[in-house]
Amino acid sequence: VQLQASGGGYVQTGGSLRLSCAASGRLFSSYAVGWFRQAPGKEREIVAAISWCGSNTYSASVKGRFSIDRDNAKNTVYLQMNGLRPEDTAVYYCAAFRDYSGPSTAPPGGAGAYDYWGQGTEVTVSS
Repeated sequence: VQLQASGGGYVQTGGSLRLSCAASGRLFSSYAVGWFRQAPGKEREIVAAISWCGSNTYSASVKGRFSIDRDNAKNTVYLQMNGLRPEDTAVYYCAAFRDYSGPSTAPPGGAGAYDYWGQGTEVTVSS
């Protein structure tokens, strides 16, 4: 599967952006998808992830502000980011793996679980 991330940009503190991760290939509905980010000088970290059946997980730093959802008919996963802060500034990546977990199982937050990665989309939040 190939992934294409888009939707990044420049916003002021408190603003919103919606990132999209469009996938090519078959059986996208059976994949878990995660959004990760990497700020300059920092390690890549999980932001949010969604399983094949819609179970999700969020990092503590974005919970309540960000929302992840998927549209399998469009082979796309979205990350709605509200209440953006300067510390959200980073390059955002989407990643995926074939998800064989049971229903209601939250997707993993470790980058090592994800087999396919898209290119990044940059998000800059001004103070």
